[in-house]
Amino acid sequence: MTLKRIVVATLAAALATALPAAADEVVIATTGGLMRNTLEKLVYRPFAKATGTEIVPFDIEVPDQWARAEGMVRTKRVEFDIVTATGPDLVSRADMLMDIPCGELAHVKEYGLPGACQPKGVARTTGGMVLTYNKTAFGGRAPKSWADFWNVKDFPGPRGLPDTGDRDWWVPAVALLADGVPKDKLFPLDLDRAYAKLDQIRPYVAVWWKTGNQVQQIMRDGEVVMTMSYSGRSLATIKDGAPFAMAWDGALRDTGYFAILKGAPNPKGALRFIDYFYQVSESHPAFMRAVGYATSSSKGLAGLPADEQKLFATEPANYAGLVDPDFKWIGDNRDALRARWTAWLTK
Repeated sequence: MTLKRIVVATLAAALATALPAAADEVVIATTGGLMRNTLEKLVYRPFAKATGTEIVPFDIEVPDQWARAEGMVRTKRVEFDIVTATGPDLVSRADMLMDIPCGELAHVKEYGLPGACQPKGVARTTGGMVLTYNKTAFGGRAPKSWADFWNVKDFPGPRGLPDTGDRDWWVPAVALLADGVPKDKLFPLDLDRAYAKLDQIRPYVAVWWKTGNQVQQIMRDGEVVMTMSYSGRSLATIKDGAPFAMAWDGALRDTGYFAILKGAPNPKGALRFIDYFYQVSESHPAFMRAVGYATSSSKGLAGLPADEQKLFATEPANYAGLVDPDFKWIGDNRDALRARWTAWLTK
């Protein structure tokens, strides 16, 4: 059974029977749907045409990807070349990932924003957990920071916060920002101070949202006047006509990375693909518009009109305001963070 046939088979059958990729293929594990379709149109097919190396996308959700990847690495039967990684993954799963020779990736060096190339991964998309507010709710005034999110006197109305994803550090982190902690002094998080601040805003939180669809819906339906949201979801809601805007100061940077598994069948091809992604930065504006997240290519951002650039995390003023999380500290304290969050939310 060839890998191409495996990819179109059921996931269970694929994982039971897949063989390592040939040298003229690069297997990329990523979520399906819009992300996969957009990459296929704008990057995968052009790469195959330019290099003769075919991209074989393998649709899989990230938690399942890591479960399968761990088994592959353990049994030394690695079938994925490139995997989707978050910042925490680059730290907690570093022993599974190949070192990235950043100095050898010419186009990443030429176009990549500072920090785009990390020791274990190269940035694919960047957004943020961002304060998003209703422009019509405050008589022409606009909240600009998490301190304004907590300021229910000048900016009255129901709030939304996440009870999903990495909420156990997202929400305490913005509470500390609201309490005056500088963004470069956030970590290690002072949880006692954070939860004292959270006690103040809790009565005004109308929705603890669980999914990206839900946070969009509560904005569309007017259930909240401001909320923390994934920037891509906020942007989609804004484009749909909802009267919302984003305040980027203190947004928590959220970057998705291309990473390469140790023992990958075609690591050289994987590196060529990652560099090619930056080489074809002229396709990034269309990619960004489709998926709602920025790439880390300076040339890609520059391909958008100035007013549209301001909607994305990598616009210079927005980028300067992002919080750069300490993922090692977060990983080392994950159990304590989760326990504290659960105890607080359920009390």
